[in-house]
Amino acid sequence: MTHSIPESEMPAYLEAKAKELRKTILTMIHSAKSGHPGGSLSAADIMAVLYFEELNIRPENPHWEDRDRFVLSKGHVCPVLYSCLALRNYFPMDTIYTLRKEGSMLQGHPDMKRCPGIDISTGSLGQGLSTAVGMALAGKRDGRPYRVFCLVGDGESQEGQIWEAVQSAVKYQLDNLIIIVDNNGLQNDSTCEDVMPLGNLAEKFSAFGCDVQRIDGHRIDEIRNAFAAARKENHGKPHCILAKTIKGKGVSFMENVVSWHGTAPNDEQYALAMQEIEGGVR
Repeated sequence: MTHSIPESEMPAYLEAKAKELRKTILTMIHSAKSGHPGGSLSAADIMAVLYFEELNIRPENPHWEDRDRFVLSKGHVCPVLYSCLALRNYFPMDTIYTLRKEGSMLQGHPDMKRCPGIDISTGSLGQGLSTAVGMALAGKRDGRPYRVFCLVGDGESQEGQIWEAVQSAVKYQLDNLIIIVDNNGLQNDSTCEDVMPLGNLAEKFSAFGCDVQRIDGHRIDEIRNAFAAARKENHGKPHCILAKTIKGKGVSFMENVVSWHGTAPNDEQYALAMQEIEGGVR
């Protein structure tokens, strides 16, 4: 957690960090000429609150045993995670220009063997939450104080393994597990509704036995309040924060446009996107 920022200044601080994350995401993907901007941008505000306030981590000691764990189950949006790690000094900032290059620690999906700060390698959708459940269960059985946060995509929630993991989390009363759903409504090549309708995700997670909160995933105050509530509620239920987001948030021509799922901006688009981000996310 970030303890040196006065509470009165924290919202503006986190807004500024979210802006930095968006600019870093775009710079990485533009430089690589490859990557996934849409889902990275939709998760930027959530990740800013996680990495600059909520997570109990020590960048100088990435393997600290009692650190909070973070699992990026939707591993293809790793530019937002790499941006957090770079800005928290897990590695030099200029490393961002090596995204997706041969031999780089910053591959197209997170690699725990190469990159400091990655708690588990992810990428095959649907599997990350199962690993997060295992981490949370191990923490409970070992009597460790850490919590486990897992960011899941809504399209990813079409995978059956997600719900098997939720069942296990409920069975083992993993109230040290916080599932965050990046509910932007789009996936690889269409809307979630068109590919495989998800129904009411809040009701689903609740029916399985999770403690569910619904928030605006771009409102820093709502994100902070949701994490605060999850800290206080230790009643044997895993937590689910269903965050309504906009894919491509912050760049007008990327917002809610399916094709920006996995397309890098060209020079002109990059310049325009950076200008919009600098002007302030709407």
